[in-house]
Amino acid sequence: MSITSLEGKRFAEMVIQGANNLSANAKMVDALNVFPVPDGDTGTNMNLSMTSGAKEVQNNVQEHIGKVASALSKGLLMGARGNSGVILSQLFRGFGKYIEHKSSLTSEEFALGLEHGVETAYKAVMKPVEGTILTVAKDSAQKAVAVAKTEKNFIRLMEEIVKEARASLNRTPDLLPVLKEVGVVDSGGQGLLHVYEGFLAELKGEQLTDPSTLPSMNELVSAEHHKNAQSFMSTADIVFGYCTEFMVKFEDQKLSEHPFSEEQFRNDLSEYGDSLLVISDDELVKVHIHSEQPGTVLSYGQKYGSLINMKIENMREQHSSILEGTQHQLTADTRKTQLKQKQEYGIVTVSMGEGIAELFKSIGATVVIEGGQTMNPSTEDIVKAVEEVNAEKVLILPNNKNIIMAAEQAAEVIAGEVQVVPTKSVPQGMAALLAFNPSAPITENKQGMSEALDYVKTGQITFAVRDTNIDGVTIAKDDFMGIADGKIITSHQFQVEAAKQLLDTMLDKDSEILTILYGEDATTEEVEAITSYVNKKFEDVEIEVHNGKQPLYSFIFSIE
Repeated sequence: MSITSLEGKRFAEMVIQGANNLSANAKMVDALNVFPVPDGDTGTNMNLSMTSGAKEVQNNVQEHIGKVASALSKGLLMGARGNSGVILSQLFRGFGKYIEHKSSLTSEEFALGLEHGVETAYKAVMKPVEGTILTVAKDSAQKAVAVAKTEKNFIRLMEEIVKEARASLNRTPDLLPVLKEVGVVDSGGQGLLHVYEGFLAELKGEQLTDPSTLPSMNELVSAEHHKNAQSFMSTADIVFGYCTEFMVKFEDQKLSEHPFSEEQFRNDLSEYGDSLLVISDDELVKVHIHSEQPGTVLSYGQKYGSLINMKIENMREQHSSILEGTQHQLTADTRKTQLKQKQEYGIVTVSMGEGIAELFKSIGATVVIEGGQTMNPSTEDIVKAVEEVNAEKVLILPNNKNIIMAAEQAAEVIAGEVQVVPTKSVPQGMAALLAFNPSAPITENKQGMSEALDYVKTGQITFAVRDTNIDGVTIAKDDFMGIADGKIITSHQFQVEAAKQLLDTMLDKDSEILTILYGEDATTEEVEAITSYVNKKFEDVEIEVHNGKQPLYSFIFSIE
């Protein structure tokens, strides 16, 4: 069988099978952690990101491959979760941009598109690290470009891409020492390989997974965000009662009278409501808005072309409708306090654990997104949270290194003054919040809050999921590990002893305050044992204790 031209419909099927194959192997990808803890959930993040992209493709299947690729790019952009998901979205964003005007592809054009995607992804990462998904994407793209110069058959080209991706993945431990130390390959690279394997299987007419055993795209993707918001407010709280969604298909005659600018379009529509989302390309613009005047909104859209795919729902009638199973909901208390008037400043922060969420709100957070180590919020989750803040200036505190890229991508999507303070832990988020100055400009606040991160140390106690040796520490499965600012310091079979050993290395003569956040797996007796130990050995250190109710980490220590 020979395929020498790739059209949109076939590419759409490749994307769907790639997403299905990744979904089927997501748990295996999750298991490839560089630390013996559930760190990052790479498979989960990539799966949710790719699923979002595949859903958008399913809604835009057509022969023009450039348009299908653009749909994939949009879906991935808004669904991107965690560093791996954001990088995946950037790979296909660059690919989609390169081929956006092409109705079909030759093998060489496909290869050059992959190469362009790699360039885009590398630019999106401030400090690219080799031995990761970036390396696997780069090596396989370079192989594709070389092979495509003489190979016109897409099946053989994709076979070479998969072969090189697998070889590159097997080389990742040689490039990233921590992988070799633990004995795994890079999880993000493994996820990308599963996507490419799905691409190849579709080209060859094979089925890697049984679609009937997988959840449908509609089951995996959260429904519109207004449906979740309804359960947390009374009918009287709904200021803009009509959820209005539509698309405008551009018309040349109207564009000559009213040239289209996405930024201006978004700014104009923002006067008519909230929860505004605008996505455009060369042929159409897609709009979602909550408004009291849907007719006015539609009339405004008609200035640029004809209306298609219109949907208007009365949210006051449907406020009790809740989408079950959504994994990232804003807290109920925050939902109830939706602001009627735009305030000057708002702060969006990410929290794992009900107690930590309450603590963040008590020291100034406006909106708290539930998420963290095992379930990173997506770009779209963060966009929605920023919209909910309803403020002129918004600061985002990710509180996890694996969420920073998604937060930065959200800040780029949103019009207005939005800045990300690169907090990597809950203690850093708390320190940043306490440094916030409501009277300072947003850039000055970002600088001051970022500087505050240098004055706090983060300690964590969690359990090991496998036997290993890392950073010179021998770890047995189910042992408790003490981690100081991301580095494993100690391991012990008893949780309290691990905490004592960790605090011995972190507390010193300059330490003034120790904040203890205890989680779901900690007992009050263990908390008392740790506080008693610190009081006796470090008597000048003031101790604060809060029930964070966080999963995974039985103790989080903040030292100032």
